[in-house]
Amino acid sequence: MTLPTAFSVAGDGPPLIMIHGIGARRATFDGMVAGLKDRFTCITYDLRGHGLTPWLAGRFGLDDLVDDLEALRARLGIPSAHIAGHSLGGIIGPRYAQRYPDRVKSLGIWSTAAFRTEDDSAKVKGVVAAMREKGIGPVLDTLTARWFTDEFCAARADVIDWRKKQVMDTDADIFLNVFDIYAETEMAPWLHELKAPAQIITGENDGGCNPRLNRLIHQALPGSELVILPHLKHAIFIEATDQVLPHVRNFLLRQDKAS
Repeated sequence: MTLPTAFSVAGDGPPLIMIHGIGARRATFDGMVAGLKDRFTCITYDLRGHGLTPWLAGRFGLDDLVDDLEALRARLGIPSAHIAGHSLGGIIGPRYAQRYPDRVKSLGIWSTAAFRTEDDSAKVKGVVAAMREKGIGPVLDTLTARWFTDEFCAARADVIDWRKKQVMDTDADIFLNVFDIYAETEMAPWLHELKAPAQIITGENDGGCNPRLNRLIHQALPGSELVILPHLKHAIFIEATDQVLPHVRNFLLRQDKAS
């Protein structure tokens, strides 16, 4: 079952679809859209159960989220697109590229994880277990401390509150469902199958999606580009779009020139 997906389109040029993460919204990429729409048709959307995209039909898995992306592509009549995702979106994109390789011009794998050790997996699953035990609200400060630098938290309490509200406005069952997908998916067994040019970006101090794991993703994708953003944690697009945008723009322009 696929319900209508809420989406936005801005700009002109080759299509770029950007996929947000857990408990977020398409607004995550507003700054990226502003900086790319002169050269690319930027498409952002709310995952099922997030923002203005409904979901009422029970639990779902990674391939269901890939089905939603494919349904959106077909609805827009786009033969192929650059596909990029943040966090959970950085897992949806590669899975989409595995299933539909001819429809992916390039991949942006942003602030996500693969090749987790047992300890890595235990830590992220522990966060999910804590939310199930204590509720999502009491764990939110722990999450935001993992997402944003201390300096940003101190300077922009308004943005932190906005991000927390996004989480709390997401149905708890949906939030835990997508967190389960993120915690339980391991891309390592199939990542090497991907053929699209890829750019991997993460923050230097992103605890769950750290440079160690992203270097392994880079090694699994010959010819890929790896960018480690100094000092940043997980919420790179909310805290520091200005630092991410030049890398992404240059990568995408190179791909279009090459094609």
